[in-house]
Formats: sequence, structure tokens, C-alpha cells
Amino acid sequence: MPTTSTDTVPATTTDIAGHQPRWSRRRLLRALAVSGATVAVAGTGALSYRVYDTAALAPGRGDAYDPWQHWHDAPGPLGAVGAAVLAASPHNTQPWVFGIRAEAVDVYVDATRGTGTVDPFRREQYIGVGCAIENLVLACRARGLLPEVTLLPDGPTGPRTAEVTVRPGTPVPSGLYDAIGDRHTNRGPFDATPVTPTMLTGLVDRTGISGLDVRWIVESAPRAALGRLLIDAAKALCDDEQQSRDNFAWFRGSNDEIQRHRDGLSLDGQGFSPPVLAVAKLLPASSRVQCDQFWLKQTTTVHTATAAYGVITTRTPGDRATQLTAGRLLERIHLTATSQGIALHHMNQITERIDREAGTGGAPTFGPRFAELLPPGERPLLTFRVGYPEREAAPSPRRAATQVVR
Repeated sequence: MPTTSTDTVPATTTDIAGHQPRWSRRRLLRALAVSGATVAVAGTGALSYRVYDTAALAPGRGDAYDPWQHWHDAPGPLGAVGAAVLAASPHNTQPWVFGIRAEAVDVYVDATRGTGTVDPFRREQYIGVGCAIENLVLACRARGLLPEVTLLPDGPTGPRTAEVTVRPGTPVPSGLYDAIGDRHTNRGPFDATPVTPTMLTGLVDRTGISGLDVRWIVESAPRAALGRLLIDAAKALCDDEQQSRDNFAWFRGSNDEIQRHRDGLSLDGQGFSPPVLAVAKLLPASSRVQCDQFWLKQTTTVHTATAAYGVITTRTPGDRATQLTAGRLLERIHLTATSQGIALHHMNQITERIDREAGTGGAPTFGPRFAELLPPGERPLLTFRVGYPEREAAPSPRRAATQVVR
């Protein structure tokens, strides 16, 4: 894999100035827009405040990131929940709550931690809770608590999404459990080295899973078609003002917001190289429109540039148990990929637009186009890209186990 990497350089925190193969002092100063005006601003302390406000000199630190350092320390069910909170979730909303009893851990969905019109039927929310259930199961086994999972124990509309009963046993460590602390969504560039079909197939463990398939989009023509569809869906979401607002609501623009909320998306998670991240953090805070422009540009020039795609499909996309199970499968895939040095990036704008069109009664446009890339009768639940990353992904902020146990 090549050792050099490229970045799109923000002219603001969300705008793109171009492709930069390497950094020089002159280019860095130009990117920072160091002119007489900027020097004057810095002289007033505004630039210094941005350094402080965004934690430009100390990214990824503070209480919001501590769960990544201590997730394997605590024994018992609470320790298992400490691993569960590191699971993937839509927009890093962390839509889960846990209840610990003597012989079980109950899992609930927190309906208040949603993305509104971006996920109108809460499909992604339940998939995220399924990801947490998978981490919980792996962590219970590693702690000598043999788990048995019952999904929707109170029925489809009941309060609990899962009951995980546990009984004492011999600890069962695993490679997937070991990967929990290293698993992060990678939104940065992937290099051109393809992940072989054999390796892609090996990422999928369907033990105990039914009603789901994983379709790999790797051939040139369908991959280009899916890339175009991802770009069009991103643009449609940005053009939909309410979806755009609901999307932006989970962006944390300052370190204070990150430490206070301990969730959401931030500049640190956008896959920038260290110099570009420093530039982005020193520039003025971004607006919703600028964030949309940045995301669309990244989707076009980075996210769809060099990647294979995976799609988890089903014939029952609206079924809650299916969504929870899809989350468990997705987390397994992501953990397996992490253990093998393969990056994964969740890209769900197509299904978000499919759900939005269905919710508003609009003419379906994205559903039929996606259907052309899948076997007859199969419906997409979620989409992701996989590849070899040019740089490691940064951790996202997390709430501690004690904050999500009731």
C-alpha cells in the first residue's frame, strides 16, 4: 500500500480548497490564510481562543474519550456495558440504555436520541442498538458470563429491545472482543489496494443469524453506479432543509460541546491528516450549509474514490428483530475488519432518502435505483465501504457505562 496520502484542505472548516500531495510552510500558511487581517485577529486573542475552544493541541482527550481507555477494566455486567457503549451507532447518537439485574442485562432503545427526518422510521436507531448488543455479548463471554439473547422479550412494541441473561462460566476471550477498543469509523481516504473477494467473504460470520444477506459491490460498473447513487443521495439530503437541520444537530463544533454531550460527530472524526485537522480547527466555526458542502465534496472526492461496498439486505427491512440482528451482524463485520487492518465507513444516505421519500409520500427514486444493484426481492438495510486506510481513524466521544445504566 502506498505511504503517501492526500487530503482535501478546508478553506473553512467545511469548504474544500483542493488536492494537496504534501505540505510546505508556504502552503500551510496559505491554508491558514495568514495575512495582515488574520495576524490582527490573532493579536486580539481570537485565534488563541479557537486553539482552546477546539482542543487543537490536544485532540481526543478528556472525559469524553476515557471509555476507550478503560472499557476492559471493570468486571461483571457493568464492565460488559462498558464495552457495549463503544459500539457503532448512527451519527454517534448512542441510542441505548441498559438495566442490570442479578442474572440479566436488559437493553432498551432511547427514542429521544434520534436523528429525526434522517431516520424517520428509526431503522438506523435499532441497528445501532443491535451493534451494542453484539459488543455486550462478546464482553460478557470474556468476563465469564455466558449470555443468552432474547430479542424483543416484551413483544415488538414492548419496552425492552433485548434481554441478555447470564450465568457463570469459563471466560471466553476472542479476537472480536480484543478489537472493540480499536474499532472506529474511518471517514478518511482508502488506498487503491483492493480487498480480495476471499477476504471480504471472511469478514462475515452469520452464526445464529438468519433472514439477512451481505452483498459485496466490487465490480467496476456496479461499484460506479453505487458511488453515483451515494453522491446523489447525499446531495438530496443536503437539499432537504429539514433533513439537513436534523443531520447538523449532531455536529459538535467545539471541545466544550464534545465534553458536555459526549456524543455526535466532530472534526476529529473526519479522517483528516494532522496538519489539515489543525488548520480546520483554527478556522472559524462552520455553518450547517458549509458542513453540507464539505460532506458532499468528501463523498464525491474521497468516500467514493477507492472502495468496495458492502450492503446488508433483507426481505423484511421494517421488522424490528431484523434490524437488531442486522446491527449485531454489522458490528461483527466491523470488528473482524478492524482485527485484519481493514477500515470500514458507514454510508447510509441512500436508505435515509428511501425512508424519507416513503415518509413524505414522495415518488420513490432511490429505492428503484438501489434495487437494480441487488438480487430480486432483497431490500437494503444499510451500506458501508471497506478498504485499506491511509491513516488510522480517531476515536469518537462516548458516554460512560454509568451514564447509560438505569
